Amino acid sequence: MFHNTLPCSRHTPSDPRGERTVSQVVAAVLRDLRDEYEELDRLLADATDETWARGTSAPRWSVAHQVAHLAWTDRAALLAVTDPDTFATEAAKALATPETFVDEAATEWARMPPATLLAYWREGRELLLTALESAPVDSRFPWYGPPMGIASMASARLMETWAHGQDVADALGSARVPTARLRHIAHIGVRTRDHAHRLRGLTPPAAPFRIELTAPDGTLWCHGPEDAAQRVTGPALDFCLLVTRRARAADLAVTAEGPDAAHWLTIAQAFAGAPGPEPVPRPPHERTAAGKG
Repeated sequence: MFHNTLPCSRHTPSDPRGERTVSQVVAAVLRDLRDEYEELDRLLADATDETWARGTSAPRWSVAHQVAHLAWTDRAALLAVTDPDTFATEAAKALATPETFVDEAATEWARMPPATLLAYWREGRELLLTALESAPVDSRFPWYGPPMGIASMASARLMETWAHGQDVADALGSARVPTARLRHIAHIGVRTRDHAHRLRGLTPPAAPFRIELTAPDGTLWCHGPEDAAQRVTGPALDFCLLVTRRARAADLAVTAEGPDAAHWLTIAQAFAGAPGPEPVPRPPHERTAAGKG
């Protein structure tokens, strides 16, 4: 849960973790997830058939593939929350073909007529939100990686919706205004530092890093000890584009101090599974827009 990330200044960090109950934290994350869903929905509201067929930065994936993937994953999450045994069976089938099952599911569901796919995504995400809102706050759900609690599941769905929403926005030529919801994605990006190393057969650095990210409102979000030798700084938006592998470090305003931190920026990954292809270079005007975060 992102509430472990500290809003801070360079000299007087504060810790708000005791200010909210677990129920309040869960409710806040679920509100943010709903808002993230609705932002992407607004991008798609006036989409034509040509728009749905338009290619995105993901090889062979159209806008329809992006939404189909989100719809399929929301339904998988719903199954994990409401029927863990059936989810375990379906997950085993998917994980038997880890290199292809994501593409296969997206390709199959993308064949739906756009209006049908949009309605199906809307229905599935609403069912998921309702199931998460109704679950006991200490619930744990199975997933393709370690089990997750409500806030972790919601944060993961928000992260994926935002990342694939970025693919859609890029394909449509739409600019999105960064919001405080980025804090969930940034938190996952920081928490998966060691995971990104292990995915590539590397030993994670032993020492913690200091991460200081400038939020959309100009405040700082901080992780790690202030005196850490390895440091990463930059706009929260850029960091989120980096850890969701939507942009390369070279095209962003995220900087590192120390060799371990610099290497991490080349492999950072907030999501489970294979890293996939390298992000495509962003044109200079897009680099500038991202760098302003």
